[in-house]
Amino acid sequence: MIFKRSERGKAPVEPVTLKILVAGGFGVGKTTLVGAVSEIKPLRTEELLSEAGRPVDDTSGVSGKHTTTVAMDFGRITLREDLVLYVFGTPGQDRFWFLWDELATGALGAVVLADTRRLEDCFAAVDYFERRSIPFVVGVNCFEDASRYPADAVRQALDLDPGVPVVMCDARERQSVKEVLIGVVQHAMATAAAAREPATT
Repeated sequence: MIFKRSERGKAPVEPVTLKILVAGGFGVGKTTLVGAVSEIKPLRTEELLSEAGRPVDDTSGVSGKHTTTVAMDFGRITLREDLVLYVFGTPGQDRFWFLWDELATGALGAVVLADTRRLEDCFAAVDYFERRSIPFVVGVNCFEDASRYPADAVRQALDLDPGVPVVMCDARERQSVKEVLIGVVQHAMATAAAAREPATT
C-alpha cells in the first residue's frame, strides 16, 4: 500500500485505491491509453501477431499493428494525495474474453474505447458492462484519419442509455486520458448515489 505525508508533521495518508477497466475492440488504443497516463512503467503483456492468429485476429483497419495484448495492461495514476487509480487494459480479441470476468471483479467503472472507423468493434464491451451494471464512459479515440462525429451521433449508433457519457479523447495524450478517467469516477459516483436514493411512489 502507498503512504504519503500530506504536510510536515501530519500522519501519513492512506489513499483510497480505485480500479478502472479500459476495454474496446482490437487495435483501438487501449495499451496506448494506459501507457500515456500511467505514472509508473506500465505492465504490458503483448505478443507479436502470428500466422496462427491470422484467421481469428481481424486486422482490417489496423494494418500497422504488429503486437496484441494477451492478458492485460496495468498502470497507476494518482489523482490526489488520497486517491489513486489502478488502470487495467483488457485484451481485445474474442478468444481472451475469459479474462474479463477476473479483471472486472471489484472495478469501480470502465472506459469503452471506440474508433469511429470500426465502431461495431466496441459493441461487445458495451454489452458486457451493461449486463453487469458496471458504470462506463465511452471514449472516442480521435484517430487522425478518422471522421469526426458529435457525441450524440455516437450515442445513437451504439444505442446507449442517455446517462452514459460519451467523450472525445486522444489516447496518446496524458491530460486527455486523465479527463476521461476522472469522468469515469464521477459517473460511477453519480450512478451509486442514484441507486441509493429511495424510490418515489
